Amino acid sequence: MQYISTRDMTARYTASQAIAQGLAPDGGLLTPCYIPRLPGKALEDLKEMSYQQRAVYVMKQFLEEFSVKELTDFAGAAYGPEKFDTPAVAPVRTLDQNIYCLELWHGPTCAFKDMALQMLPHLLTASLTKTEETKTAFILVATSGDTGKGALEGFKDVPGTKILVFYPKDGVSQVQQLQMVTQEGENVGVAAVQGNFDDAQTGVKRLFSDKQLCQILGEKGYFFSSANSINWGRVLPQLVYYVSAYCDLVRDGKIAQGQGIHVCVPTGNFGNILAAYYAREMGVPIEKLICASNSNNVLTDFIRTGVYDRNRTFYNTISPSMDILISSNLERLLLALTQDTKEVEGYMRQLNTSGRYQVRDAVLDKLQKLFWGYCCDDEKTKQVIGKMYKQFEYLIDPHTAVAMSALEQYREQTGDSTPCVVVSTASPFKFCDSVLAALGEQEVASGLDALDQLSQRTGLSAPAPLASLRNKSIRFTQQVEKGRMEEAVLSMLG
Repeated sequence: MQYISTRDMTARYTASQAIAQGLAPDGGLLTPCYIPRLPGKALEDLKEMSYQQRAVYVMKQFLEEFSVKELTDFAGAAYGPEKFDTPAVAPVRTLDQNIYCLELWHGPTCAFKDMALQMLPHLLTASLTKTEETKTAFILVATSGDTGKGALEGFKDVPGTKILVFYPKDGVSQVQQLQMVTQEGENVGVAAVQGNFDDAQTGVKRLFSDKQLCQILGEKGYFFSSANSINWGRVLPQLVYYVSAYCDLVRDGKIAQGQGIHVCVPTGNFGNILAAYYAREMGVPIEKLICASNSNNVLTDFIRTGVYDRNRTFYNTISPSMDILISSNLERLLLALTQDTKEVEGYMRQLNTSGRYQVRDAVLDKLQKLFWGYCCDDEKTKQVIGKMYKQFEYLIDPHTAVAMSALEQYREQTGDSTPCVVVSTASPFKFCDSVLAALGEQEVASGLDALDQLSQRTGLSAPAPLASLRNKSIRFTQQVEKGRMEEAVLSMLG
């Protein structure tokens, strides 16, 4: 299996080279040359396997140079009981005969990013060995809330790595910020960017291409790598939970083998729903991909019109991990739909210069055969949280609520009641203030006291990783201007 840049098909890379580099030299995203199909009876065989075994099976299709033993060791370490609070790892919760919630927040940071970021450090360090890299990987991360903590926790004290996370000041929840600024580990750093997530993400990409800074790093024995979903090592582990969810539904008699399902995904950077698309390409019977957005509805508009336009108002919402106007992983889908790196490069150049691009009618037609896009505002998000708790006694976070709203809109528009897997991306306890307000609480406690308030209101216990934040001291207070993010890098180098 070889990998190419989304913007240049001529250069070829091994899986270990793709994972070690993170981003292609031309600024494109490193992507498999093709998506392998699962063998004929694979889904039937996989349904009796553990999550860890499924992870090995799926990832091996893309990682030919990694041995089964290596991947088995990685999966055991990434998804074991010391990391996840349920043996299922990514359990599927039945709400009714047509709605199933894929819970991806049972890991150490209580968000779906753990599903990939507990695996990525193992893939990356092995890739550095395979590529005979002698320098230390300096990992840059831009986060809209959950990736930052997931990456920090995953790479904490991992040999051969140093990691620096940038988050938008005032653009994450209180709990998300506390998770990051109290992070333990000798090789970690955190800085707040005076701007929004797009500013942080654009800044990270700029640092990657800063030749002078890269030279300074090289002289000190470092090179840049990424733990954002621009790294293929982040996207690949996400394919696993879509395969796993389907297998669970078949195993538990919820659907028949081969029966089609829909998937509804709350997404900002497009990596989560892209993984569902790749799972479909591998042979999982996913019929429709419902893309759910908040008020930052650039993806909804793109799916409906074929015009991607980031020149719009940026909203800080109660679902902050989706407060994104530049969806980096959409570039990989564009390559899949066009099969033309020059066309993709042209779209990305237009996005960089004018902030917008429009795909050809033929590309839009392919897109709309698979994807449906919906959005909702904060008020609707709160209504859905309250409705789900009242109807099913099921507590969800604001991001999952956005997805539930999208599914509701899709069914109202189409009348289609095909069984749907709704992706639940975070514990509701990470967003206590919004969830409590949605449940009708007039006065919400501040900070971590809101964890207790939500527990008392619902009878549910706060996840241990969040409750333990009370005992941790703040380590990181650095703030940087969006145009001077290199200062944080240099300060970590000493």
